[in-house]
This record gives sequence, structure tokens and C-alpha cells, in this order.
Amino acid sequence: MMERNEGVSEEAAARLRQLTAGLTRGRGVRHAVVAVGTGRGDVLWVGAEGSADGDAAGTPMTPDTPFFLASVTKLYIATTVLRLYEEGRVALDAPISEYLPAELVGGLHRWKGTDRTGEITVRHLLGHATGLPEYLVLARKGEKSLFDGAALDPDGEWGIREITALVRDCGRPSFPPRPFDGRRHTIEYSDTNFQLLNALIEAVLDVPLHQAFRELIFQPLGLEQTFLPDGDPPGEAPDGPPSTPAAFWMGDERLDLNPGPLRSFRDLYSTAAETVRFMAALVEGRVFDDPATGRLMTEHFNPMGFSVTLRPTGPGWPTEYGLGILRFRMPRLFTGLRQAPTLLGHTGVTGSWLFHVPDRDLILSGTVDQVTAAPVPYRFVPRLAMELEDLGIRGPQAGSLGPSGGEGKQARM
Repeated sequence: MMERNEGVSEEAAARLRQLTAGLTRGRGVRHAVVAVGTGRGDVLWVGAEGSADGDAAGTPMTPDTPFFLASVTKLYIATTVLRLYEEGRVALDAPISEYLPAELVGGLHRWKGTDRTGEITVRHLLGHATGLPEYLVLARKGEKSLFDGAALDPDGEWGIREITALVRDCGRPSFPPRPFDGRRHTIEYSDTNFQLLNALIEAVLDVPLHQAFRELIFQPLGLEQTFLPDGDPPGEAPDGPPSTPAAFWMGDERLDLNPGPLRSFRDLYSTAAETVRFMAALVEGRVFDDPATGRLMTEHFNPMGFSVTLRPTGPGWPTEYGLGILRFRMPRLFTGLRQAPTLLGHTGVTGSWLFHVPDRDLILSGTVDQVTAAPVPYRFVPRLAMELEDLGIRGPQAGSLGPSGGEGKQARM
């Protein structure tokens, strides 16, 4: 194992090494990264186990190896949209038709014979409250879904027009757009929502997504190892070119070797340290001109329903969703009746995670880079948080944020 210890005791480091190594004993997991930081962005400990490329004699996974964030990227997308909201370029309760052309979104949401697309707002997209189906699992007759095809067709590539055409032709909404009336309404996770947000960002700024991220997030926060695959043309790459990223898998298939799907997912790579730094800036509101903007993300949470698909494309019960951020507390039934801490952040389909633990003012980041291990964060991170509590590890503002576990309570975000 390779590790960097900048703030925990040897006893704590030994336990963290055990927990990290245990992740690699999961089926199909070739490596793992676990990072513990504070709400101010200091990295206390980061450990990496296994091979970055999956070959026993290959490149070792290190604390600084970039890894695929998968849907953890949604935190960055939501942050970018809220930056545009701050600048007056986007209204959260405006219909998406104000920003995206009718030929792209028209007829996208048909409910009982009525086109309800005009009711979908930017807030609906951020909160997964549209009812739009998950595009990744849809398939035309005689074809595989994009999710299944990602491992089989290395050159297969799609954009927002292919996504909306697929949803329009093959999808069926789960419910009409949910009202934001202060009550809690069951919602359903769908990558379709955030692909539309990516298109909205590009339409409003008239620049590619990687440039929007760079100007609104990466450069202000000094993130030099956070990037989209093939996102920065020559001459525009981050200072200190990104290190070679780790591989990730769907079973025994290496997905990072498939350039078409990799670009089409539009998800980021980053390092453990830079994800901690980003999350700390989000928690403290430093990524915005007004810290109150970030608190919109945790102002109201809706419960996720049970997943209706058999594919690990997103979370379901017992998670709740705000605006671009999820809230999760492991039920006592699974923790020996011990109260697990509340987690605020996001996970990804590759078993990636980035969470703030308000009660302890800690930030937890990591991955196992395996699609078949997508549920791992929901088992591992609560256990990790409780172990850190037992070890007495806490951030500088632990206990000052409130538990964020009940309705109406929230962290600084």
C-alpha cells in the first residue's frame, strides 16, 4: 500500500490501511483509494492499494493517481449551474426551453398523452424531479442499451441529440414533473437530467463543457489534476499535465480503453486531494461569490424511490436528493442499531464517492473503480465515518454545523 499521512495517529493510519486493503478483496476490484480530509480542505490521510492498470506487475495505485469520478461529477455540474444562477444567466425556476432549442427538448416528456416538457425547469433537472427516464438503459428494438454497449463498442459515441431522441422514441416518464411546494415528493435518479444540464451550460456560455468547468471551478480553486477525458485541446491543458489516470472496469472489461463512451459519459477525472479541496470549497461556500448560493443545494431534500432498473446507474432508497447533491444515512437496521452519521455528497457508478460528514466536519473521498461494485460506498463510507468517530478524528468545525439529518436542518452548503 502507498499512503500519505499528514494528520492522523499511527493507530488511526493502521486502521485506515486495513479498511482500504479490505476493499480490494471485493469481487472484480483491482485497486482502491481512500482519502480523509477536513472541511477546510486539508488532507489528513490518503491511501492507495492495488495496481492502477489492474496488472499485478503494472503501475501501482498511488495517493496522487487520478481516478474516474463517474456521477460524483454531478456535484461539479450543479456548482457550475449555480454559478450561472449567481451571475443572472440562469433562473432556477425558468423552463429549460428558455435555454435549449425546441427541436432538442420538444415532446421529451409525454404523460398520459400530454406533452409536459414545458413544465420542466432547471430546478427540476438539478433535483431529479422531472420523471424523465434513464437514457443509459433504454434501447431500440434489436439494439443494446448504451450502458451495455459501452463495454462492447469502444468507438460508440453519443451526444445530447442522440440522448433526447432515444428518450423521446423509447422512454416513458415515471411521473409528471414534481412540484417544489415545500413538501417531500418521491423522485427518481436519471442521468438524462444532468446531460441536459451539460447542454444548458454549453448553450448559455457558448463554450465547451471543459472550458466552462475550467473557468468557473478549476482555475479559481487551483485544480490542476481535474479534467474531462480529452477535454483540453493542446495548449489549453491544466498547468502540470494530468498524471496517467487509473483504469476502471465493468466486470472484466476495461471501460477506460473505450474512447467513445468515455467522452460521451462527460464525467471527470480527479485525484483524492483535489476532490477534498473541491468539496471543502463547496461546503464553505468559497466556490461562489455569495456562500448562500451553495446552501440552495441542501435547502430541501426529496426521497428517492426504489430503483426500477436492474442496472447500477444511480442510487435509490434510502437516499434523498437536494439540488445536485444527495443525503444518506445508513438505517439503524444495518448498523447494529447505532446511529450512523449523515453524509452529504455524491457517489458514482464505478464505486466512487465524495462526502462531507457535517457532524465531524470531515470529507471522505475514494473509489474502487468497478461498475459491479457500485453499491460499495453505501456500505463502506458509513462504516468509515463511524470508525473515524471512534478514533476521535474530526475537522476544525465539527459539531458546529448541525446534523443535517432532519428536514429543515442543513450544513453550511
